[in-house]
Amino acid sequence: MQQLTFKKNISLLAHILIWALVGFILFLLFPISSGLSFPFPYWLKQIIMFSILIAIFYINYFYLSQQFLFKNQIAKFLTYNFLAGAVYIVILIVYDELWSMQEVMHGVFRPNVPYTPRPRNYSYDVSNLLVFYMSAGISTSIATIQKWQTDEKFRLELEQEKTNSELLYLKAQINPHFFFNTLNNIYSLANIDVEKAKTALLKLSRMMRYVLYETEKNHTLLTKELDFIKDFLELMRLRLSSKVQLQVDLPEKIEDAEIAPMILLPFIENCFKHGISSQQESPIHIVIRKVDQQLVLMTSNRIFKLAEDSPEAKASGIGLTNTKRRLDLLYPSSYQLEIREDLEEGEYDVHLTLTLS
Repeated sequence: MQQLTFKKNISLLAHILIWALVGFILFLLFPISSGLSFPFPYWLKQIIMFSILIAIFYINYFYLSQQFLFKNQIAKFLTYNFLAGAVYIVILIVYDELWSMQEVMHGVFRPNVPYTPRPRNYSYDVSNLLVFYMSAGISTSIATIQKWQTDEKFRLELEQEKTNSELLYLKAQINPHFFFNTLNNIYSLANIDVEKAKTALLKLSRMMRYVLYETEKNHTLLTKELDFIKDFLELMRLRLSSKVQLQVDLPEKIEDAEIAPMILLPFIENCFKHGISSQQESPIHIVIRKVDQQLVLMTSNRIFKLAEDSPEAKASGIGLTNTKRRLDLLYPSSYQLEIREDLEEGEYDVHLTLTLS
């Protein structure tokens, strides 16, 4: 509240100072520097002209621009400004006639020369009209710039709100999708080895804590994300058969940085969902490295067709699709994703590079 009041006071002071400067240059500089003595009608006219310029500035700023220009009624906006300019000149002409300003000013500049009436010099009116429209034009420009800034700020706020809502929606989709697959794995393991199933549940509970607390934020620590991935891989190892050759290259120590939580997992999870067969050799290779601010994830695996009625097949593509969308939202110009899918050879490779802050 105090900051808002301070800004209003600064704005008011700026307006006062600017008008004081304009008034001095247009209406005081010449009379003061000339060294002549000007009568009351002259100073009254200067006050009237200055007041009208201020009036048209704020009428244009607060009313005409808002009611007509910004509502695309340009013809009305120009018409009202044209009429206001005409009224301004008429007021000056009437004033000059009422006070006989031509004779009054003749007495100021040529006091020893007899006055002879002459036709009105309309070039003087044209210059006054130009000053009038300059005041109207400046106010229109300021109002237009401020409206553009307000609209741009509003647009950015809407975009940010949309982005945040979309991220929450995407994370809400990814997390159930991940646990759906993991619980299926533990269910299958329970039929084979109960002790391993218990160990898997402990791992999963630790991972759930990570998901519950860390995914509420837009960013988490890279070390936490890697610990989460390690838990996931250990969970996967419990149910892998001898047909699966899993090679994992993760850094033991790594310089910490911020990263979006669970942004890497769908690519790794995808290796196990599509790259495992109970009958064929199933090599899976996962590499994570960090060089300076560049985090690199590389995965490679075979592609095996899933049974059409399996839960994995029905949910196929959800995790990766949403993760790509999250990358677009969180790292719009800071990531490179290359996916190579060779259906003939049955190979699938992912190369993701993230620039971390």
